[in-house]
Amino acid sequence: MLLWIIPLVLLVIALIAVVWAVSAYNGLVALRNRFANAFSQIDVQLKRRHDLIPNLVETSRAYLDHERQTLEAVIAARSQAVSAGARAAADPTDAQAMRGMLTAEGALGAGLGRLLAISESYPQLKADATMAQLKEELASTENRIAFARQAYNDSVMAYNTGREQMPAAMIANACNFRAATPYEIENSAERVAPVVKF
Repeated sequence: MLLWIIPLVLLVIALIAVVWAVSAYNGLVALRNRFANAFSQIDVQLKRRHDLIPNLVETSRAYLDHERQTLEAVIAARSQAVSAGARAAADPTDAQAMRGMLTAEGALGAGLGRLLAISESYPQLKADATMAQLKEELASTENRIAFARQAYNDSVMAYNTGREQMPAAMIANACNFRAATPYEIENSAERVAPVVKF
């Protein structure tokens, strides 16, 4: 007489398991989309920075003609950073692409730092209105990148924590939710933002 209760209990347990699995999967998707959106905000600011660099180099070129090597190094570093950024933007969960972008952006930051340091030695360049405006825009962009990086890293931490906690970790492993790579600066020289003086 109570035999009909056993299939009903099993059905309820199966239904609870399915609801839990769908809920865990949807939660992981939401966290992944949040960190992907946060990466997009970094990408927007990096593109802004990349767009400023040719103008900065061209403005400097007239005054720093004998510093051609520095100018070319900045342009080459910008090109590598744009390329690496495009690879990382295609899949922010690709750890290798993220490391490549971080390395390229570090090299670009170092090149910009050298260019700005050299430009300080040239009073005419330092007094140029266009150069002053570009430096101000660059400083503003660097601040925006720092804020976007913090938001991205917070989203990555939430996503990685969500995908590692049990029981959602079972769904994450079964559905190939890869760990996200935080935006970390690799060496201490890159931790210093380019100094912009007026």
